[in-house]
Amino acid sequence: MKYVSTRGQAPELGFEDVLLTGLARDGGLYVPSEWPRFDEEEISSMAGKSYTEVAYRVMAPFIGDEIAEDDLRAMIEEAYATFGHKAVAPLSQIGPSDWLLELYHGPTLAFKDIAMQILARLFDHALAKRKERVTIVGATSGDTGSAAIEAFRGREATDIFILHPQGRVSEVQRRQMTTVLDSNVHNIAVEGTFDDCQAIVKDMFNDHSFRDEIKLAGVNSINWGRVMAQVVYYFTAAVALGAPTRALSFSVPTGNFGDVFAGYVAARMGLPLVRLVVATNTNDILARALTTGRYDVGTVVPTISPSMDIQVSSNFERLLFDMYGRDGGQVARKMEGLKQSGGFSIDEPRLSAANQVFAASRTSEEETKATIKRLFDESDRLIDPHTAVGVFASEQHRGHRRLPMVTLSTAHPAKFPAAVEEATGQAPMLPARMMDLFDREERLTSLPNDLAAIQTYIRKHNRITA
Repeated sequence: MKYVSTRGQAPELGFEDVLLTGLARDGGLYVPSEWPRFDEEEISSMAGKSYTEVAYRVMAPFIGDEIAEDDLRAMIEEAYATFGHKAVAPLSQIGPSDWLLELYHGPTLAFKDIAMQILARLFDHALAKRKERVTIVGATSGDTGSAAIEAFRGREATDIFILHPQGRVSEVQRRQMTTVLDSNVHNIAVEGTFDDCQAIVKDMFNDHSFRDEIKLAGVNSINWGRVMAQVVYYFTAAVALGAPTRALSFSVPTGNFGDVFAGYVAARMGLPLVRLVVATNTNDILARALTTGRYDVGTVVPTISPSMDIQVSSNFERLLFDMYGRDGGQVARKMEGLKQSGGFSIDEPRLSAANQVFAASRTSEEETKATIKRLFDESDRLIDPHTAVGVFASEQHRGHRRLPMVTLSTAHPAKFPAAVEEATGQAPMLPARMMDLFDREERLTSLPNDLAAIQTYIRKHNRITA
């Protein structure tokens, strides 16, 4: 499998190079040169198979012959052995044809674990083969950072620096990052928003001298390996509910567009999806883009679903690439427009085509709280605010009642206890393995929203240039 940049000017790469490169050198994101395709018989054969077996079948076409089958299977088995549920991503029913896909059974209680645990092992494998080390730099609105730190802690070939917006993540999210004291882990609290953090990371990747100096690598959803791993649970859920002979829809709480783009990839691979619902909170740039055709950056508004408090959704560029016939030049011009004027337009034919696959919805804070309360009152079930945004959106785009609607439940409610307790009067409990989280020592560094200051810090503390 070969990979191309969404902006058309970076070299074509194989899987392992894309894995370690992250952002393309022309500023674009890597995508497969063509989409692998499963026929109905191949999809049907996944029924009754373990999560790890389906993961191997879905990931293998994207990797090709760069990793031996036995090695890939071993990495997958090891990655998902860290999860607290045997099914890894189980389904639970909340209505006659309504389901939650529970993606929070990993080490840090969020869906990011599903991709990050396998990503760390893929990195180790590639770096050991090359006898190299890298410096990982990432931005997080909460969950990516803790999942990445947990996956890469203590690993000899990687140093990891995670930027989070100071005061804009939950207490649990912050402590899951800052209480990991391994010497290769560095937490940076940035005086700004997630978009500020993400912009700094992109600027580092586009500073080719710095990038080469510290051997920079990324594990945000700009990394294709993340998206690839997330495609798997669309297949496991769909097959469990009757695919390929039965179509279904997914509602996806969305910030950076990576998780819902994985659903799009699953559809391109042959999964029969009726609709992918892009569920946003009040930071609704994606809902506006998919309904009006204008992608205009606004001001980030803090909400009770902070992992979605984003105005620049990086993975939307991957969808644009397909929307515009894989014309990297057109995508590059739109990204330049975004940089120069804070927005761009999507023409009507492309927007109409996208709306055959995607629907979009905006959920207010009050609607989020009301959804948490309603589900608790109806089923005695606690859900986190991000899942609530997804459930609310699913109800707006329900469609035919006989077809399953699956909402991705992206985080354990205990990661956002204040919001859940305010809505229901019930305080969600952390799992037993995390009960001492608030007693653990924290370690972090606060830095200004300044690229040069953060680069200086990374130069000083990584094991390549220190």
